[in-house]
Amino acid sequence: MIRGLENYRGPLLSLSSVLVFFTIWEWVGTNCLVWDWVGRDCKIAPLFLSAPSKIALAAFKMVGTEEFWNNLFVSGQEFVLGFAFALLVAVPFGLLLGWYRTFHHVFEPFVSALNATPRVALTPLLIIWLGIGIWSKVALVFLGGVFPIIINTQSGVRSLDETLLRAARSFGANDWQIFRTIALPGSVPFILAGVRVGLGRALVGIVVGELIGATAGIGLMMANAAAMFQTDRLFVGLFIITTFGVLITNLVNRFERRFDAWRPKRM
Repeated sequence: MIRGLENYRGPLLSLSSVLVFFTIWEWVGTNCLVWDWVGRDCKIAPLFLSAPSKIALAAFKMVGTEEFWNNLFVSGQEFVLGFAFALLVAVPFGLLLGWYRTFHHVFEPFVSALNATPRVALTPLLIIWLGIGIWSKVALVFLGGVFPIIINTQSGVRSLDETLLRAARSFGANDWQIFRTIALPGSVPFILAGVRVGLGRALVGIVVGELIGATAGIGLMMANAAAMFQTDRLFVGLFIITTFGVLITNLVNRFERRFDAWRPKRM
């Protein structure tokens, strides 16, 4: 019995820590937030911090509205389109950047400069170019996700085992065969690591873009809730973004464990 529980020790500890955190938060948000040193008592300040039960109640009320599902659909659409474009561009571009020195020398300055540029600084410009509809947010998601994937893919190609490359060339393999059998499989763990980093930045792009200018979306919902001091509704939007990020990251981790065996082994 104890040996069986050892296999679940990590998940049980994680679940316990989350439960303790929410229990403390529920007590603080319901009973005590600001300590009154004069009266030796607690004052509730729901404007600054809500409680999980109140947030759940607000979420239950919001789920029944058409506006909530429209905001969820718009943000989901922006993320799927932007991140799909990022994957389609970043993986082949990163492979080329890591494989061909001429390609690397030509494009590396632009990749470094754009990666170092805060996406928040580009938001007003993207809104001027693309408007306050979904495409400015799609562009922000794309910019947030594309560069971590490019950089990690490039690192994956550059870290390939030279022994494998020499062995492949000695057997007459051309560049396409080496790409297909060595470069791409060997870069998969690096690509997925870049996807994990890019996911977080892409979600930031959605929220920032919708906070600054949007007609619908979770970020706009959070901005409206903050403007009306509705802390419960604001936390609902925050939990949606956080939960979505955690679920997608866990999915990527599963893919990474599955494809790790695909990586060429050192001789």
